[in-house]
Amino acid sequence: MTLDPETARRLRDGMARGVLSFPLTSFHDDGTLDPDGFRAHVAAQIATGPGALFPACGTGEFFSLDEDEYRQVVTIAVEEAGGRLPVVAGIGYGWAQAVRFARIAEEAGADALLVLPHYLVAAPQDGLVAQLEQIAARTRLPLIAYQRGQVAFGVGAFRRVAEIPGVIGLKDGHSDLDRLQRLTLTAPEGFLFFNGASTAEIQARAYATVGVPAYSSAVHAFAPEIANAFFTALRDGDDGMVGKLLHDFYVPLVELRDRVPGYAVSLVKAAARLRGRPVGPVRAPLTDPSAADLADLEQLLVSGLDLVGADL
Repeated sequence: MTLDPETARRLRDGMARGVLSFPLTSFHDDGTLDPDGFRAHVAAQIATGPGALFPACGTGEFFSLDEDEYRQVVTIAVEEAGGRLPVVAGIGYGWAQAVRFARIAEEAGADALLVLPHYLVAAPQDGLVAQLEQIAARTRLPLIAYQRGQVAFGVGAFRRVAEIPGVIGLKDGHSDLDRLQRLTLTAPEGFLFFNGASTAEIQARAYATVGVPAYSSAVHAFAPEIANAFFTALRDGDDGMVGKLLHDFYVPLVELRDRVPGYAVSLVKAAARLRGRPVGPVRAPLTDPSAADLADLEQLLVSGLDLVGADL
């Protein structure tokens, strides 16, 4: 299937210009989808100048959405983006289900797809490649593979992945920089890479040393002022500001995140709610933070915003 290289170019330009935004999916208190809240959240995200928008991915609780909800989420993201920045929708599970979501994303007007790690089972390298081959053969949209959890490409498998028509990039969540360096050296010219580690800013400098300066930012979903300040300081070589933000905000955030499984999403939503964003609670199996953890989060958020001259 012939793909328009324009999407890859727009993503590359966006990755150089700003952080990658992974918006939260808004729910009402009863757990139902809140389209109006999501629209407001996405509009606010776009207004802060991210390089691209990735709706219905991990931070957006893709794993908790049914197909109709997914359609609404991607459609709203595309409408709010209005062609001003690329929209990359998450898809996942086994390839047959991933293709169902891919078709919905196509119809909604997404520019590309992020292939989240498949469901449950471990798989050999041949199977990981075949998963992407099956999806790519059934969608006109370009794909970005996501290696994390049970998905990890060796050099040989990655060469095959990079040759699949339609696969234009790799998001890495393993932070194995030795292996990642081998992959970047193996990749064809123009292939896209970005840092998808949890709280990616923690390892942003290390990723940049192996040729992967672009990264996703969960912090951008609730404190774009902090996320953008860090991105600017890193880009401009302001090591003092980078170090201060890491020491005083990002490292304490990671320590708080690591207290409870699932806090990588739950804390982000809670922080957004603290700032009055209409994102609502998380859906099971995730749980919202405890009162004690929420108090610690609020204190950290206030101090982090103060570092960049912003208020709660």
